[in-house]
Amino acid sequence: MPLNRIIWTETDEAPALAAYSLLPIIRAFTKGTGIEIETGDISLAGRILANFPEDLTNAQRIPDHLARLGELTQNPEANIIKLPNISASVPQLKAAIAELQSQGYKLPDYPENPITPLEKEIRERYAKVLGSAVNPVLRQGNSDRRAPLSVKNFARKHPHKLSAWSPDCKAHVAHMESGDFYGNEKSVCMEKDAELKIELVSGGKATLLKTVNVLKDEIVDGTFISVKALRKFYSDQMEEAGKSGLLLSVHLKATMMKVSDPILFGHAVSVFFEAVFRKHAETFASLGVNPNMGMGDLYKKMESLTAEKRAEIEADINAVYAGRPALAMVDPAAGMTNLHVPSDIIIDASMPAVVRDGGKMWNADGRLQETKALIPDRCYATVYKEIMEDCRRNGAFDPAAMGSVPNVGLMAQEAEEYGSHQTTFEIPSDGTVRVTDATGMILIEQAVETGDIWRMSRVKDLPVQDWVKLAVRRAKATGVPAVFWLDRERAHDVRVIAKVERYLKDFDTSGLTILILSPTEALRYTVGRIRRGEDTISVTGNVLRDYLTDLFPILELGTSARMLSIVPLLAGGGLFETGAGGSAPKHVQQFQKEGHLRWDSFGEFCALAASLEHLGHTFGNGRALLLAETLDRAIEKLLDNNRSPGRKVGEIDNRGSHYYLALYWAQELAAQDRDAVLRKRFAEAARWLEENEERINAELLGAEREPVDMGGYYHPDRGKTEAAMRPSRTLNRIITMLLGQDPKRPSSGPENENRIG
Repeated sequence: MPLNRIIWTETDEAPALAAYSLLPIIRAFTKGTGIEIETGDISLAGRILANFPEDLTNAQRIPDHLARLGELTQNPEANIIKLPNISASVPQLKAAIAELQSQGYKLPDYPENPITPLEKEIRERYAKVLGSAVNPVLRQGNSDRRAPLSVKNFARKHPHKLSAWSPDCKAHVAHMESGDFYGNEKSVCMEKDAELKIELVSGGKATLLKTVNVLKDEIVDGTFISVKALRKFYSDQMEEAGKSGLLLSVHLKATMMKVSDPILFGHAVSVFFEAVFRKHAETFASLGVNPNMGMGDLYKKMESLTAEKRAEIEADINAVYAGRPALAMVDPAAGMTNLHVPSDIIIDASMPAVVRDGGKMWNADGRLQETKALIPDRCYATVYKEIMEDCRRNGAFDPAAMGSVPNVGLMAQEAEEYGSHQTTFEIPSDGTVRVTDATGMILIEQAVETGDIWRMSRVKDLPVQDWVKLAVRRAKATGVPAVFWLDRERAHDVRVIAKVERYLKDFDTSGLTILILSPTEALRYTVGRIRRGEDTISVTGNVLRDYLTDLFPILELGTSARMLSIVPLLAGGGLFETGAGGSAPKHVQQFQKEGHLRWDSFGEFCALAASLEHLGHTFGNGRALLLAETLDRAIEKLLDNNRSPGRKVGEIDNRGSHYYLALYWAQELAAQDRDAVLRKRFAEAARWLEENEERINAELLGAEREPVDMGGYYHPDRGKTEAAMRPSRTLNRIITMLLGQDPKRPSSGPENENRIG
């Protein structure tokens, strides 16, 4: 592996578009410093194509970049910048397949109900692409996530608006009180390496569900949610929402919990529209309607019906709307409700918005209205419940004065608290699920009923050790209290607490405040501190890592995309993630419609700075360190001068912010006195960029207002997309000259860039 190499991941949607504009700038600035920039395609389309090479022509085949990146994480020299990718739901997967097929890729259709061995094999291969498929491969280390100081200072100087909370606000979180994953959980800690069998015993017959290999000291959990209890919970809460006049919303994570949560979502749909699903059961069966896919999928499949039959069903749906509580809206203008698409209600994005907006969500009239938020499982519903109660008592937060909540998250080596698609099952018949070892010893045994969702979760010991070490290190470095969010009433957490208490003894923690509190207690403690302007490190398992790194940044900064996310890899390398915010499909839709891309690449800027710093320290590359330091100052100048993308056409967009980053970075390099060669080179570049500011802005803004043909959504045409994302001929010439190329020669597109492998 070459030294001084940064791998930039090609992903999806808005971050992928931004890379067409940003990567040439990065290459121009790193030229002559010994740093190589390479790319690896881990986009949804790329992952699909890599899994079906035998169905493609030689020209269409691409390497499995994700697998190769996974191998690189085991190398101490790894330096990977990971952009947000689509954690695909089934509807997104099917849409991507259809698009690729329309482009001439002879991929098999996604088998919704596989029967033959071939269909089952195809579905299994597509399953590798679903959900957070990328994360377990790349995240071979725990998470260190925090707001850069420049970002926090800017947020205090220019606080975003938070809606007021009224003391008599009726908005709240509702969760199950029994029968959920939390209440049914059992947990063991392995005494030795073992091969475990997960079986369903029903009618005197044992059916093997899955075989898994586990390690000594690994925590293994088994739990299930009762579908009977779940449906009663939904029914009761829907009735209560109707009586109280609250909007009704459901908040799940069908992308991460890619087997369990679509089913939970589907039950919400079929309970709400129970009369419709009962009356039209036969028709829906013939259409292949699956409530797990949401009402949007139902409407799409209804298009094949006669006008008369479609009108009948739509009338019945409207009758349900009239008699049920009003649903929160994802897009009021488009008529998209909270029950339309499972991937539109992702809890870590939707719940912070509820808190930010005073306990309200959008209603059908496009106005904010108080909301009853349904989060069935108690494992983490209580966190959101408590923060809403706090806001009701104490009012909205003040971003100008509130403290920060950095996170140390346990996620290395597929650390789970939620199960994965491989060990999560919808139970087909009444019986008993049991987990046994090779000797036949029963480790976990639970009685289940048809339709219940059973899951196994696992956490290896080495990641826990590293997690504790990282928490202590951050507490020492900052002097800030570190709080482990662990519940002594939960079976999984009891096992983790025992390990944490054991491994804390390996460190000198004198003078440090390190606490172990339940999620509710930890939330209360943390919120009390941030209201006083005090920082608090949250030390959490994988799910809360995911949830809290959106919740607090959205309240503090207005967005989670401006967080610095560092993953110190267990093997010694570094993974630098570019902030949250998903892959921003709405941004792409706006770009296609009116040529304005409002995606903020701030996370990419911060990740690049951290990557350069890591590279500089690891390999003694002084120029890499200089690039990192000057980039930090350029980022701060970008914020101070308000050069981030605007939301509307006619304002600076993503491409314009890249220009200003290049300008400020060149200015900082021209002003430094540690490297005369770089000073001379970038003094000239800064002059070019300064003198042409008006012309470059005119060219960039002139490209807005017109529709953009990308040649595809999931798999855009590279030539068309590069042309759209690099519309300033003047800026392109300057970048080309910095690259040391003939300015008259067209720049190479991403397809000609260095790639891993």
